[in-house]
Amino acid sequence: MLLSRLMPLYALLTVTLFFPNQNLFSQSAAIAVKIKTAPILDGEVLDDPVWKSAVPTSGFWQTMPEDGHPASEKTEVRILYTENAIYFGVVCYDREPQNIVVSESRRDASLTETDGFQIVLDTFFDKQNAFLFGTNPAGIEYDAQITNEGEGQFSSGSGGFNLNWDGSWEVRTKTSNLGWSAEFEIPFRTLRFASGEKQTWGLNFQRNIRRRNERAFWARLPRQFNLQKISLAGTLSGLENIHQSNLKFMPYTLGAVSRDFVNKQDTDKDGDLGFDVKYSVTPSLTLDATYNTDFAQVEVDELQINLDRFNLFFPEKRPFFLENAGSFSVGSPGAVQLFFSRRIGISEDGLPVPILGGLRLSGKVSNVNIGILNMQTDSVADTVQVNNFSVVRINKELPNRSAIGALFVNRQGTGDLAPDDDYNRTIAVDGRFGIGRYGLISGFAARTFTPGFGDSQYAFNAGAEYNSMKWLFVASYTEVAENFNPEVGFLRRSGFRSPSAVIFRRIRPDNFLGFLELRPHISSNGFWNFDGFQESGRVHIDNHWEWKNGYEVHTAINITREGVTEAFEIFPGNSVQTGTYDHAEFQLLTFTNRGAWWSFRTTTTIGGFFGGDRVSFEPSLRFRLGETFNTEFSLSHNDINLPGGDFVTNLFRARISYSFTPRIFLQGLVQLNDLDDIGSLNMRFGWQQTANTGLFVVYNDSREITGSRWDNQFRSVIAKYSHLFDLLN
Repeated sequence: MLLSRLMPLYALLTVTLFFPNQNLFSQSAAIAVKIKTAPILDGEVLDDPVWKSAVPTSGFWQTMPEDGHPASEKTEVRILYTENAIYFGVVCYDREPQNIVVSESRRDASLTETDGFQIVLDTFFDKQNAFLFGTNPAGIEYDAQITNEGEGQFSSGSGGFNLNWDGSWEVRTKTSNLGWSAEFEIPFRTLRFASGEKQTWGLNFQRNIRRRNERAFWARLPRQFNLQKISLAGTLSGLENIHQSNLKFMPYTLGAVSRDFVNKQDTDKDGDLGFDVKYSVTPSLTLDATYNTDFAQVEVDELQINLDRFNLFFPEKRPFFLENAGSFSVGSPGAVQLFFSRRIGISEDGLPVPILGGLRLSGKVSNVNIGILNMQTDSVADTVQVNNFSVVRINKELPNRSAIGALFVNRQGTGDLAPDDDYNRTIAVDGRFGIGRYGLISGFAARTFTPGFGDSQYAFNAGAEYNSMKWLFVASYTEVAENFNPEVGFLRRSGFRSPSAVIFRRIRPDNFLGFLELRPHISSNGFWNFDGFQESGRVHIDNHWEWKNGYEVHTAINITREGVTEAFEIFPGNSVQTGTYDHAEFQLLTFTNRGAWWSFRTTTTIGGFFGGDRVSFEPSLRFRLGETFNTEFSLSHNDINLPGGDFVTNLFRARISYSFTPRIFLQGLVQLNDLDDIGSLNMRFGWQQTANTGLFVVYNDSREITGSRWDNQFRSVIAKYSHLFDLLN
């Protein structure tokens, strides 16, 4: 009887939570107009007669600072296309053009700290994946690939926002007394889309007006979402008989001079050649090939100090592996990743391993996402053997942000150095199921096969999320068996059971002390081994205080537990002994308006640490001169008192960037790590053409710091030139 009375209430609650008013955020629609002659790309829209054939679309809605209000300034977008490219003409009106904020002119520089404009194109109209293109008044090229709506930062899935993807396209901008304008030319060969004479794409625009901390969208969005919310994008129609003939050949030549001072070797001079090929098998399926793959132009890794006993995570930066990376992603980023491309071509100690070549086939076939990758690496002296790596990923997308997929990963040792039965394999299935607009259930199950490891080679995860304008609830459970061994993946730790939960509240006060938003929240996670012993635990109680002027403060209390089963050396001569350590710590994070010509950020943590105390101070100072010169200085300082002794660590980092034009830049990265007594300098000069090709000159210098002495360890100068030949256009 009681159950029958409660059922109507339960049904009403379910409808209210998971199926809110679907008409509240109605979709916008735009039409592209076909033309014979392309507009001249100079940033001028209003005075170019070609653009007059397109009806401008407008009507942008704020999510901040005034959620639900029309944008404070008018924005017009015109859309044209030819057989080979689509064009966007954008006019960002501004009554105070002298106050437009331009923070950087370097490709892929952040568009959150500048006036800017972004476009997302859901070319398959699957409401989950898209291409993103953006710029600011300086005319930078900002592009990315979005997979599974970017996989929200609190969800259990893998990251799906790939900023390091570089497409071949152009943009030009112009600033006038009306504001600023931009012209985008995006060739169809840069995109992927379904076959068919008529196309309907998902579409949305975002405009930032930085001095007002304003973010506005064309297709109206709830304030908890950003431009990556593809399922709520508008539509673009009118595209007919578009073509995508795509065969690109990208050869490179390289010259290098280096010297190893530690092993007292003479100066080594070297040269190399290689190439990449890209071919569109169909408009939705692309074949990539690489030979003698090289990544000399990639910035070096940031140094890290490990004050724990778990593996450090270093992100992938190499262009070949970054393209379509989201298609191969299964697991939890930085924690349990079933495929991690850094395992290919980089040894366990971080040294490069020659990549002889490889193939990648990725895209869609009959509405099924597929990704096939095969790479062959070479041996290194008598220490690293020859390996072949294969990855197969299949993913079928379903309505309402849902999908189901499978993954297969294989490493096979070959050559004289490989022992018998030298292989490692991973199989997995994963899925995500959307519930209404705000609910999501996701998870994966995986098994590895490694000779000699026996049973207990499994891992799985299950999680649920509800994300509305006011509330975020997350609950998940992960279990990784002791012998689970994804050698071509990443595990921060192994052999654990881990539940976690988040309760997050968003409050938008009305005219209260200048606040934009308050975000009180509490989260909890824990790690237990299979004997029932808790190895880690953390309860995080926090509130984010964000003002409309861009300032922000986070105030947190963390209650922690660390259970150490094996003693480990945390600092030379200082070990943490076995036992359980229960502590509490206070954490304060502050930062100023990051759109100003200077900004400051700091994180301070004070509390218990492995039976002692720790004071951690991490300040960061940024300043810029116009949009061309940017620099950032940061320090990570730890003052630690433990039963086994006291010590201090410092990690200093300085970044300097000067952009002569959006495609010509000089960048420097200086790092000092006093725990390992290492200093390093990385200088990169780039003269980019398109899609990460052009001239790159890289200087690397690493030194051992002993008191006031800086002893040379390694030095190199590398010059690399690559060129893109578009053979069918």
